[in-house]
Amino acid sequence: MSEPAHVRGTNEPSHASLSSYGIDAATGEFIHPQAAPFYPHARPVADSLDYLENRQYCRNMTVEAHWPIVVSPSVCWQQIIDWAGRRYMYNYFKTRLNIYDITDPRELKVLVDKTFSGGESFGASTIAFNAKLGKWIMLQSVEVPRGLGAMGDGGKYAEPERVAGLMAKPMFRGFRVFELTSPTEWHLLAEVSTDALHPHGRVQQGSGALDVPTYHGGRYAFIAAAPDNTFVNQEYPNYVYSPAHLIYDLEDPCNPRLVSTWWVPGQRLGEDRAYRALRQYGNHTSWLGARMPIAVNPPLEQGGRYGYTVMGGLGFHVVDLADPANPVTAGSLDLPLNVGGVEGDNVDASRAHDLGIVLVNGYPMNEDGYEPYKDIFVIDVKDPAHPTLVGVLPRPVPPADAPYTDFVLRRGKFGPKRPGYYFQPGAAHSGIAIYPFMNAGIQVFDIRDPSHATIAAYFVPRMTGDFANTHSYATPMENVFIEWDRKLIWAFGNTGIYLLTTPALGEPHFGAPRN
Repeated sequence: MSEPAHVRGTNEPSHASLSSYGIDAATGEFIHPQAAPFYPHARPVADSLDYLENRQYCRNMTVEAHWPIVVSPSVCWQQIIDWAGRRYMYNYFKTRLNIYDITDPRELKVLVDKTFSGGESFGASTIAFNAKLGKWIMLQSVEVPRGLGAMGDGGKYAEPERVAGLMAKPMFRGFRVFELTSPTEWHLLAEVSTDALHPHGRVQQGSGALDVPTYHGGRYAFIAAAPDNTFVNQEYPNYVYSPAHLIYDLEDPCNPRLVSTWWVPGQRLGEDRAYRALRQYGNHTSWLGARMPIAVNPPLEQGGRYGYTVMGGLGFHVVDLADPANPVTAGSLDLPLNVGGVEGDNVDASRAHDLGIVLVNGYPMNEDGYEPYKDIFVIDVKDPAHPTLVGVLPRPVPPADAPYTDFVLRRGKFGPKRPGYYFQPGAAHSGIAIYPFMNAGIQVFDIRDPSHATIAAYFVPRMTGDFANTHSYATPMENVFIEWDRKLIWAFGNTGIYLLTTPALGEPHFGAPRN
């Protein structure tokens, strides 16, 4: 396939020669290009497999059960709630929703298997118990299409008319609030547009809410969204907006109220000086702005004060939320420049309060190692004004009997995604972090010494799909959900759902949740 032809940005990476990166003959290690443009196609190197490997690998891990259920190839979402002594899992993506009874985790029971039609969908959702109301409350995001459709490699730069079409698309953009009346039933309490100026307009501005809202069941909710059409200083070629962070007051879930908006200077039209000063300015490649909402630990209602966010290529930030109506940047940290892919996607703040550390990572967008490797960074946040990089988790390596010396050669994408969510039941293990790693499956890291972490266990499923359809194989395992309380790992891949255990977490509990 020929390289894309479109109007180049002032700082856009050139396509790297296939001879300039790949396996180092002396070490067997994969050398990534120093930078690469957005490229949504396969780009195998000399030593890449020419087949999809029908083999799985395990180390210090047990597959307790497997179900050939695939809600969506590659990405899907999960949520767990406990109701009347039983545990339920929501597994979904856009037009398909499954609900399982996992009270006995080795005997998963499908209660709901629903496919939406007619423009309906199930958005990225958070479900939390509101103790004050004695009710389960669900916040469900509604956003504009994440991509711009069947576009060429140049994205919006090659077809700018698609941007105008997306902005003029009549649709609701924001989030909805529901009350659960049973694990499988809910009713609408409120519909909240993130476009505060045109909340009831046929054509609303901005992106709508991205990904799962941050909501712990108390007063405040955090939403990632571009609130209007000035938040468009976005280099990424297949996305329009540069999302900010919105804080809402949900004291009355029927009438959520916007409290404040926080963003990094340079995200909006009119902030030209700050925008042009960015290292990524004009590269037509980097994601600029929020991916996930602000992470808080502990929640504000439980005495928390600080929020944590990584804004794509705009760095890591600690936000002082002592006055939610006036969020203030307490401290910031530039992460190493890493173009392309997503430079900063999510923050795992589950150990922020107890240990004073957070884990931060981006994730790969290009296949076959055609971009810099995406590290998982350990950041010390004990001094909120001076967050400090103190460690990097090790790069996973294949077992000795694999037919390749680096996972990049296995085909598809290789690198970390999100280590589950902040609402996983129980308290996160202080010394163990678990990440899905695309074609390297599930990787379990020992982080008891954050500066010298090691890999404690892994599970790598077989590959499946068709090289003619990149979506069928490129991200064989992108999702993980951890029951910290029962010491169970749920992995969701293109070959189905896996229930995993590892001695690194301790003895698993297969009985009903202990409430």
